[in-house]
Amino acid sequence: MLQNFLNKPVGQSSYPWSKLIIVPAWVLAGFVIASILTGLIIMACQKLGIPIGLMNQAIYGLIVSAVVYALTLVFVMGLPLLAKKSPVTRALIGLTRLPSWKDIGLAPAGFVIYFIVSAIVMMLVSNFIPGVNLNEVQDVGFKSLSAQYEFVLAFLALVVIAPIAEEVLFRGYLYGKLRQAVPTWAAILATSLLFGFVHLQWNVSIDVFILSLVLCSLREITGSITAGILVHMLKNGIAFYFLFINPSLLTTLGG
Repeated sequence: MLQNFLNKPVGQSSYPWSKLIIVPAWVLAGFVIASILTGLIIMACQKLGIPIGLMNQAIYGLIVSAVVYALTLVFVMGLPLLAKKSPVTRALIGLTRLPSWKDIGLAPAGFVIYFIVSAIVMMLVSNFIPGVNLNEVQDVGFKSLSAQYEFVLAFLALVVIAPIAEEVLFRGYLYGKLRQAVPTWAAILATSLLFGFVHLQWNVSIDVFILSLVLCSLREITGSITAGILVHMLKNGIAFYFLFINPSLLTTLGG
């Protein structure tokens, strides 16, 4: 395993370190452009008299998140594929097979490792970097849910769509491209730094940076992003429960 983290890819005399900037920048550009395009689509709908602003917030949140993720994936992976300069294969993304028992078994272990490491890091940050607000609430795009279908839609957006799309984009495409060019440790670090950066909130960024380290390691161990998807779904599912199903429990546990 250590040799995999240090060795150059076969036939490669030196590392193209510029890939550590170019590929993450491409992924970030795709996300930004997708967000802008989504905003323009919303504005166009409003100009055409489509009452999108009056739409139920759960439906609106699901549609917006799905469109942003879809446009990001199309831009980041679709354009290179159309240009035939950088083919995107299932092997590159890490989706060459169905989930295995190994994936299913490693997912809970990966979540426990992430949870423990994240808790330790958060404790260290709170003690040594007091200026970081670790209690800031993350805006997940859903405010208050009441009807049963609203909970279902929010669940689909946060616990199903987001983990799959983010794993395909970050631990799939981004990590896969970087892993072809640079040492494993550098690919893991660059992927995790960008994943933390796009969350734009210190406490969340630190947490998901740790999560990404574990998810990248799971891909390296299993050769697939499936275990990472399961861990990501588990994390988001637990967060969904505390945020929307039983928020009073979180308050109780917090003292």
